[in-house]
Amino acid sequence: MAMAARLLRRTLRATEVAPRFLSASYGLVQRAAYASGGIVDVGQPTPQSHPELLADGEITPGISKEEYISRRKKLLEVLPEKSLAIIASAGQQMMTDVVPYPFRQNGDYLYITGCMQPGGVAVLSEETGLCMFMPDTDKEDVVWQGQTAGVDAAVEFFKADKAFPLSHMQKILPEMIERSKGVYHNVKTSSSSYKNLDAFRRASLNNKVKDLTYYTDELRWIKSKAEIKLMRESASIVSQSLLQTMLLSRTHKEESQLAAKIEYECKMRGAQRMAFHPVVGGGANASVIHYSRNDRKIKTGDLLLMDVGCEYHGYLSDLTRTWPPCGRFSPAQEELYSLILETNKECIKLCKPGTSINEIHSHSVKMLIKGFQELGILEKGKSIQYNYLNPTAIGHSLGMDIHDSVTLPKDKPLEPGVVITIEPGVYIPPAPILNESAPGRYRGIGIRIEDEVLVTEDGHELLTASVPKEISHLTTLMSMGSEPAADGHELRAACS
Repeated sequence: MAMAARLLRRTLRATEVAPRFLSASYGLVQRAAYASGGIVDVGQPTPQSHPELLADGEITPGISKEEYISRRKKLLEVLPEKSLAIIASAGQQMMTDVVPYPFRQNGDYLYITGCMQPGGVAVLSEETGLCMFMPDTDKEDVVWQGQTAGVDAAVEFFKADKAFPLSHMQKILPEMIERSKGVYHNVKTSSSSYKNLDAFRRASLNNKVKDLTYYTDELRWIKSKAEIKLMRESASIVSQSLLQTMLLSRTHKEESQLAAKIEYECKMRGAQRMAFHPVVGGGANASVIHYSRNDRKIKTGDLLLMDVGCEYHGYLSDLTRTWPPCGRFSPAQEELYSLILETNKECIKLCKPGTSINEIHSHSVKMLIKGFQELGILEKGKSIQYNYLNPTAIGHSLGMDIHDSVTLPKDKPLEPGVVITIEPGVYIPPAPILNESAPGRYRGIGIRIEDEVLVTEDGHELLTASVPKEISHLTTLMSMGSEPAADGHELRAACS
């Protein structure tokens, strides 16, 4: 009943013109702020509220206001003349009618504004600079959800040139659209708040509306020094956390336990969330590329594949290792693992300015086809069957999203400051699927070895080098400090 009454009151208030907005220019300036001990709460960490996270002059941890302003200028420079860019924030997704999922901001909106809260729309043009339309909030919203950024915060903290309440966008944005020669917006994350405007619909009918994503992907392709520092830390967090989880796998055999362990370790080291739901696949589950159930017990002698990543202040990591928790590879497992490891290392060597992801992928396919044929997994002359063993690309760009800058061509030459993954693998299900065929000893084996690579001026830097992947290192790690098993034998003897 309380929730229903609250929703009714909010609906009634939404039909009124709130007196707290004062007209200036277009200027509807919201005068509402919450302060505790002299510190203004803008709905996310600031240097004043969280000095342990942000230095003076930073809008988000590690990223200064100058860098955000520079990003906006660069976007306007690459867009056609007299363009208008509209970037909507992510919306709040709900588990049920009143229970929200944890919120994660849209990458483009965060990249341009630094605002980590839902509901806003950013508009960028040469004429107005950055104009932010901020969600309307009231005292009851604050009681239930906490303080959020308003118009004042948009100008004073996020350094927007203009700011208005979202409820007034329909009065202001149409004229901006009419004056522009082209309207660019993020098609995949567009919002009905502006798409339903008559001016936007007319612009769309007149072919004035285009996708902004290619331009923002181009800007996000090369990371700044500040971004690289955050990505190094994200990679370090997940690397240390996976190492701890690998050690735990010697004694804890439930996939769910290891999924919980990696998340715990990442968050204890400062990550805000996981980059994606961890893949924890024991045995045949590892042959499912995006396995996510994590509900089985890992059997003695099985390999364990874990594909994990975390988010550190907006920047993601992505790492995969495959190892035998019992401490030893079987002959068939070792044959396949050695091939994937060799491919991983050879492809990492190719990561340098001028090379493309496509070139590296082609090299990996040649290596794996040759190796699969030598092992009798792939018949000679039937290389088309390769895709049944490994349908994935060798890697992808990484940054604020796991698959970052996805609209850019895969033959785009790598440049210093680009971060990519290198992740060869093989996925052989317990029973044949479609035209795939493999000897019985390889059935039910899935292996992937994934690393993060930063392209540098003279080559590359391996961001996940601290996590073991050599066979000798893995077997030593799994045997270190072996504890007695329930039957009195050491863990390393459990493979037999």
